[in-house]
Amino acid sequence: MVDVARHAGVSLKTVSRVVNAEPTVNAELVDRVLASVAALGFQRNQLASTLRAGRRTATVGLVIEELANPFYSTIASVAAEVAARHDTMLITASSEEDPEAERRLVFDLCSRRVDGLLVVPAGSDHSFLRPEVEMGVQVVFLDRPSGGLPADTVLIDNRGGAREAVAALLAAGHRRIAVLLDSVAVYTMRERLDGVRDALDDAGLPPEVARIAEGVADPSGAAETVGALLDGPNPPTAFFAVNNRITVGAVQELWRRGSGAELVGFDDFELSHLMPRPLTVVAYDTAAMARRATEMLFDRIKGDRSPPRTEVLGTKLVWRGVRR
Repeated sequence: MVDVARHAGVSLKTVSRVVNAEPTVNAELVDRVLASVAALGFQRNQLASTLRAGRRTATVGLVIEELANPFYSTIASVAAEVAARHDTMLITASSEEDPEAERRLVFDLCSRRVDGLLVVPAGSDHSFLRPEVEMGVQVVFLDRPSGGLPADTVLIDNRGGAREAVAALLAAGHRRIAVLLDSVAVYTMRERLDGVRDALDDAGLPPEVARIAEGVADPSGAAETVGALLDGPNPPTAFFAVNNRITVGAVQELWRRGSGAELVGFDDFELSHLMPRPLTVVAYDTAAMARRATEMLFDRIKGDRSPPRTEVLGTKLVWRGVRR
């Protein structure tokens, strides 16, 4: 701004009034200042201006697992939309399910003086955030709860949704059900596995009815696991895939083989209604979860100091795929 003032032959105060769009500046001075701005390539530093004035930075951070997954890209899209309505920019970072990467990203965002953080946790201990929270950074967790840090949280009823899914398979007469999951180190996987066990307990059936296949991380791994189970002794008559990417791989292999095994997947996904075989999904509103979490964050930024709360959004079973 000093350079602009010198170039335009005006005072620094005049430049400040022009770039802040104050209405009382003489039109001729406005033209001179704007011409100098254009000539010098001046860019207003919004962060510096807010820090100088003691205001917030009008930025919030979002730490998610991976943007390639439609679930997380939906969260990012909705959070950005809500932030924009609050005249705030969203900075998104991906932890790739790595707790150490999550910690580094969170500290990096805090060093940029974001007003708040939305976090889909990768780790199980978030006590490292306590000093940042005490210094005024607001934090809301979504999809998974935090560990060691009381904070607002928005969750899906993972356990209840899985319980309903497996109960439907049991009601259809299935007694050999393969459960395809990634890792029980992940909160949502543990909750969904507990839901499977709840359904078996409710039906008075032994745990062996559900065959647990762990370490299924992506569609290709899911297809390979489904094939191996179908080729083994006492093959499953039904599969429960505990996330959308596993469901896609299971559909591919079942369709390739022409298998009539029933399939239920947790998480709806784009084009699920066009899958070439019938399936059922545990559906919920990802956008509603992201919207609620982001609004809770802005409530905190604006001064809400009520005790931390957890909100749980319900699920429902939905038919998908082509049914002949």
